[in-house]
Amino acid sequence: MKSLSLDNRKIEALLYIVVWALVFSVPYFGERSSGHINWHEVTKNWMHIFGYLAIFLINVYVFVPRLLLKKRYPSYFSLVALSISVVIALNIFNAPPQGTSETNFPPTENIAPDRPSSSGKPPFMAFADNLIICILIIGAGTTVKLMAKWLSEEKLRKDIEKAHLKTNLALLRHQVSPHFFMNTLNNIHSLIEMDTEKAQDAIVRLSTLMRYLLYDAAQNTIELKKEIEFIRSFISLMQLRHSDEVVVTTIIPEQIPNVTIPPMLFISLLENAFKHGVSYPLESYIHFELRFDATALTCIIKNSKHKIASNFQGEYSGIGLDNIKESLKLLYNDDFDLDIRDKETEFEVNLKIPLV
Repeated sequence: MKSLSLDNRKIEALLYIVVWALVFSVPYFGERSSGHINWHEVTKNWMHIFGYLAIFLINVYVFVPRLLLKKRYPSYFSLVALSISVVIALNIFNAPPQGTSETNFPPTENIAPDRPSSSGKPPFMAFADNLIICILIIGAGTTVKLMAKWLSEEKLRKDIEKAHLKTNLALLRHQVSPHFFMNTLNNIHSLIEMDTEKAQDAIVRLSTLMRYLLYDAAQNTIELKKEIEFIRSFISLMQLRHSDEVVVTTIIPEQIPNVTIPPMLFISLLENAFKHGVSYPLESYIHFELRFDATALTCIIKNSKHKIASNFQGEYSGIGLDNIKESLKLLYNDDFDLDIRDKETEFEVNLKIPLV
């Protein structure tokens, strides 16, 4: 962040140099356009401009950062007014008296004989002109300084927000894993009492899932093919427990795009379907489907809904529905579509995400 601030200061200083170089060039080119450069006139104008430059720099590098930005408003406006008064006094004092020539150079053959000589302005007009110029210079410098500070703070705010979002996303992912393990171990515990051979097979499958969680889920993205393998393993593990009570339908196209997605994107929704969609006394079903097109992936999860089931808008396998939406926003901003349909006998979730 320090290097970024330094770059901003360099850009700001370069802008000041370019603008004031152009301002200082005006008297020179103004004299040059007349066919003869009156260096006395150019120097006199430069002295006036130097006064404006002085209050500009003092305001930008002293008054604004040390007074205005620290909300010391009385001190800021008092010193600005004092600086403007000094510059105006010096400019009026150095101006030639009204009606007198501003140069004492003798005419030469290079000067047009009909070129009028300059004369000083009335004090009130000179005061008004200098006051307006000083106010405009102070206002421009203050505006640029405040804008530069705002841009720097906005960049800092966005970087902090991005880091905060990444932290939240990491926490959300770590929230999912413990609940997944808890439910899976409960399934294995039930299988040990019912069928030892199936329990052993479940442990092997769980080992496969653990490797996924330890190595693949820690990455920001994962190949879609690996994610589908993880989903298939998860569904197979859940079927070992519910093979007689629930009909599980899995529809996944044979041709899988060679793309990457965030890991464990569908597991919370799928786990919730098993948790709330299965009721032992009643017929139950789970439907999982993936659809692909050129730009998006759509996941459709349906499960049976029974009156004795818990409220679908409550906890989502240990992670709330609001947290699932938040994790999707962290991943895709608003570039996703989550459609939840709570029907009388069926609960359906349609999730559409972009493919990259």
